[in-house]
Amino acid sequence: MKQYLSDFSKLIKFRLSFTVVFSASISFLIGQKMQVGRSNDPAWVKKMIALGETDIVHSINWGNWLILIAGGFLVTAAANCFNEIIEKDLDKLMSRTKDRPMPAGRMTTGQGLILGVFMAFLGTWLLGKLNLETGLLSVFSILLYAFAYTPLKRKSPIAVFVGAIPGALPPLIGYLAAFGSLKAEMFQSIDYNIAVILFLIQFVWQFPHFWAIAWVLDDDYKKAGFRLLPTKKRDKTSALLTFLSTLILIPVSLLPTIYGFGGYYIAGLSLIAGLIFSWLAFKLLMNRELTDAKKVMFCSFFYIPAVQLGLLLNFIAK
Repeated sequence: MKQYLSDFSKLIKFRLSFTVVFSASISFLIGQKMQVGRSNDPAWVKKMIALGETDIVHSINWGNWLILIAGGFLVTAAANCFNEIIEKDLDKLMSRTKDRPMPAGRMTTGQGLILGVFMAFLGTWLLGKLNLETGLLSVFSILLYAFAYTPLKRKSPIAVFVGAIPGALPPLIGYLAAFGSLKAEMFQSIDYNIAVILFLIQFVWQFPHFWAIAWVLDDDYKKAGFRLLPTKKRDKTSALLTFLSTLILIPVSLLPTIYGFGGYYIAGLSLIAGLIFSWLAFKLLMNRELTDAKKVMFCSFFYIPAVQLGLLLNFIAK
């Protein structure tokens, strides 16, 4: 039983799946909190009723939050499962992945496929219960991650850009899920600035995140022919692009405050976190040492949950 649970955790990349669900759940709570705030505005409520929308949100729907977590986890797990089926033979070549259940021979690709399809359908169905758009975005995310990003990893560094799109969809999915049934008239009540900015923060963050990982794991990645560093090697240009991406992340992370839905506290948190991130990336540019790349990588693990939690606490405090 212990081995089975360990294999299942490796199959679905549990920590990655948890991180994805965390991002979506935070965005869901932000969207719900925004609606709760608007429900206290008589003029807005009157407008929604005039548009035919009578299901006004007065409190956070924790049942839908749990549906989002379950559905989001299953969809992410399915995408990771399909990724491992496609890369089974390549995973055998890398020290980091050779003990995964399929390359190690403890699970067949047929068994993995059955699990992946089951999780994909169940996860999409659950997210579709929240609204159609959420379900469709989840399907798009699976297809883009498993069948575009995965094969591109051996062909071109553009794979990181392609992979950043499904990687940034969870905040968008979570935010849209917060609005329940998205009837045509409800689109007028959604602040799309919030949705787009939540997407952009996670999208831009993924470049220094993935490039730092690619720098650390480059020797292992080369065994499978993966080309994820910008220049395909640990050189000054790859380090420079990693550093520049952290600089771009700073103004992007300040957009919540610029557009008025994030306060000065979240601006301060984002600025401090961004400057630390950039400083570590600058040291990587100067030294180009493996230890510096590891520091950038570990900083990236803490950056995104810290900023997202800050945004959530900002909404709660309003």
